[in-house]
Amino acid sequence: MAALLKEESTITAKGQTTVPKAVRQALGVDYGGRIAFFVDDAHRVYVEKATEEVSDPVVDSFLEFLARDMTRHPGTSIAPLPASLRDRMAALVGDMDVDLDAEIDGDVAI
Repeated sequence: MAALLKEESTITAKGQTTVPKAVRQALGVDYGGRIAFFVDDAHRVYVEKATEEVSDPVVDSFLEFLARDMTRHPGTSIAPLPASLRDRMAALVGDMDVDLDAEIDGDVAI
């Protein structure tokens, strides 16, 4: 693979380095921006602009609770829906066709 850009940087005694300006510009990051490093099996390092992951502490805590509960009670943590609930849900949606990959119209706030 031909390199589009090659820059060098020195690593300090604390393991820190400066990302060269040309690399920051190529990645589209500025002061305070985040980058991600990937190392493959051949020990090559790739740098990308980090994607922002929005975290909700309430959802995170709930998911951690579920994971602990499933580990502690593997036979009872997950149970099938009762037939009456399954039938009621089917009656509510009827013959509605839902495309889960379709675009959502309008504004969405999560």
